[in-house]
Amino acid sequence: MTGLASFYREKEAYLLGIGFIVFLLALWQCVPLLITLPRGYALFFTTPSRIAATFYRLLVEGQIQDHFYVSVAAFLSGLGIAIAVGLPFGIVMGRSRTLDALSDPYVTALNATPRLVWLPLFILWFGIGIWSKVMIVFVGAVFPLLINTYAGVKNVDRVLVNVVRSFGANEWQVMKVVVLPNSLPYIIVGLRLAIGRAILGVVVGEFFGSSKGLGFMIASAASNYKVDVVFTGVAIFMGLSLILSLSVMNLENSLSRWRPETTKTF
Repeated sequence: MTGLASFYREKEAYLLGIGFIVFLLALWQCVPLLITLPRGYALFFTTPSRIAATFYRLLVEGQIQDHFYVSVAAFLSGLGIAIAVGLPFGIVMGRSRTLDALSDPYVTALNATPRLVWLPLFILWFGIGIWSKVMIVFVGAVFPLLINTYAGVKNVDRVLVNVVRSFGANEWQVMKVVVLPNSLPYIIVGLRLAIGRAILGVVVGEFFGSSKGLGFMIASAASNYKVDVVFTGVAIFMGLSLILSLSVMNLENSLSRWRPETTKTF
């Protein structure tokens, strides 16, 4: 019993979360048994068991794999470019007053512009293939990461920077010892926001300018009143979002040992 109690205390948050999800799914499954839905509404209603059956059928037919690969390729490409651009640019903006003054108006204006307005232009430039989706994912993901990285760099304690410089540290050593470790929480938050915006970009891009992908599958199923297929696509996106969020949290826990706060007790 002691071992079970210890395990529960360690995993309490996860167990409570999983238990609540199971409860909601069971309640959802029982709705048709508890409530008689009007015929018109019943057409647009489904249950978890029917969604699971639809997911299995589409998986066996190979439809999910085809759409999933297209969506993941656009997501990873767009997010990868956003990280490669947003992270270093945010760091340089935070460290350079000149670049900050030159870039801030454009970054502010572009960040405030709805991402959807870029999609018609990207479709004209790149067609309805994967690159228009990559670009809309990039535009959605780059600004949260860039702005949060910039904020983290700007909020670094100047006293720490001056102390390190007084010992003869160069710019790279200042970045390694002070700036990056203290900016890490901001960068992680920016990455989590960027992942959410990237997934949104995939969905939007495939809704309006694609012939393949999970977003296209959902839009096509909705237009044909295939509620089970719609919920299957939504469930896949939810699962992907959850896995990516947990991965970022684990990355944050691993990198937190690099931060200066973790060394103060030694």
